[in-house]
Amino acid sequence: MLGAVDTAVQTVENNPVLNISIFGAFVAVTLFIVIRASRNNKTAADYYAAGRSFTGPQNGFAISGDYLSAASFLGICGAIAINGYDGFLYSIGFLVAWLVALLLVAELMRNTGKFTMADVLSFRLKQGPVRMAAALTTLAVCFFYLLAQMAGAGGLVSLLLGIGDQLGQSIVVGVVGVLMIVYVLIGGMKGTTWVQIVKAFLLIGGALVMTIWVLAINGFNLNTLLESAVAASTSDPKDAILGPGLQYGSNPWDFISLALALVLGTAGLPHVLMRFYTVPTAKEARRSVVWAIWLIGLFYLLTLVLGYGAAALVGPDVIKAAPGGVNSAAPLLALQLGGPVLLGFISAVAFATILAVVAGLTITAAASFAHDIYANVIKKGNVPPDGEVKVARRTVIVIGVLAILGGIGVQGQNVAFLVALAFAVAASANLPTILYSLFWRRFTTRGAVWSMYGGLAAAIILIVLSPVFWGTPTSVFKNTGAAIWPFNNPGIVSIPIGFFLGWLGSVTSRRKEDPAKAAEMDVRSLTGFGAEKATDH
Repeated sequence: MLGAVDTAVQTVENNPVLNISIFGAFVAVTLFIVIRASRNNKTAADYYAAGRSFTGPQNGFAISGDYLSAASFLGICGAIAINGYDGFLYSIGFLVAWLVALLLVAELMRNTGKFTMADVLSFRLKQGPVRMAAALTTLAVCFFYLLAQMAGAGGLVSLLLGIGDQLGQSIVVGVVGVLMIVYVLIGGMKGTTWVQIVKAFLLIGGALVMTIWVLAINGFNLNTLLESAVAASTSDPKDAILGPGLQYGSNPWDFISLALALVLGTAGLPHVLMRFYTVPTAKEARRSVVWAIWLIGLFYLLTLVLGYGAAALVGPDVIKAAPGGVNSAAPLLALQLGGPVLLGFISAVAFATILAVVAGLTITAAASFAHDIYANVIKKGNVPPDGEVKVARRTVIVIGVLAILGGIGVQGQNVAFLVALAFAVAASANLPTILYSLFWRRFTTRGAVWSMYGGLAAAIILIVLSPVFWGTPTSVFKNTGAAIWPFNNPGIVSIPIGFFLGWLGSVTSRRKEDPAKAAEMDVRSLTGFGAEKATDH
């Protein structure tokens, strides 16, 4: 088995020129797309919402491009290869989450807002404190998500170039961060959207080719594939990877916590919600979510075959020992199937995945700071036409630098797991406030502020006290101290806290909100009447 590890790493090292060439070609093509798309970035609506010029199907591809992150591809394939059934639970959670987003949030958010989540949350409440809280929770979610993508980038490129040491991986993370800053500064939302569309085509296409290849090796018989995976398994008993319990068996409450975060988190992810503003009408917003569900559903079914395929053809020991660890399962499977050329292509696609997602996250965070904090809280709406976009561009550079430093700090973590933390923060801090704002007439400014800050604080405190930070070989502080909070994911406690504080703040508030504004929000969110006029000024 160790010989196989050496072979895997050696083969990767032998072709860095080919790998860098495929990378370079992809970066060149996407930069060309971004520069062409950026020609019309004159107003804030162009920069943040791509001038609302995308159709439903185009936006559906872009949403799937934004959503199918490095976690979906690298993290979930690795989780299935190592933990089997328990790894596939990530796929199910991420997919079911879309139904919550579609049924409760997508169209209503599109009708009520302008550019950001805070537009919706502050529509009928006091602008300053609600916008400030919403902007801070947006920045927190984006930051956790960016950490996951950066960790994936470091592991992936170090696998390709055979870089095993910390310094080399840190340099790779830095290069990804700089590229991301360039993409967003030049292209804005329009450039980012086109990169996401191209990336979604490549990712789903590449995964489909590898899936058919793996099935062909096993005579298109799923049973044969699973038997091969069991034979290669290092778990005890060997067939444990086919049933539940390998990862979460010792602590089923941790799994419930993770499931809550995954299923409820998507509807509170600011970078996914922001995608709904790039279409011209609510009908196109609905169409785009339906397209996204089909594309994302197909992809998550493919991860099942790819994960078990990696377990059978590469082997769990080889995956764990490779640079990048668990996240290298999909690239190593590509190497096993099609040699260095397929490895180069799949890795370039995974790299594109990371670039597209970090670009989407960065523009969301920049929009949130520039539009919500700078334009509406600090300047109270008195901003020259190009002032907001200038501040957004400066914010992009700051966020990029923070993401690079954070990404260097979390190397070696499973990226699917890091994303689950971002989902927990989104579900705790954002979702309660979004649902109360849209569906509860008596919701108040105090309820919104308590819910967002309380949910955010609960999620972050529990994460810092958990095994994510302390006491295990994969913790941020490796094998140091002991975790006070036993679960890896805080969702089971922090999500109810977010909902409870929203209710408590509202029922204890003496200040009554404007009933006319609440009625206007109801009409607009449900019918779209008045939304077109409001979104383009």
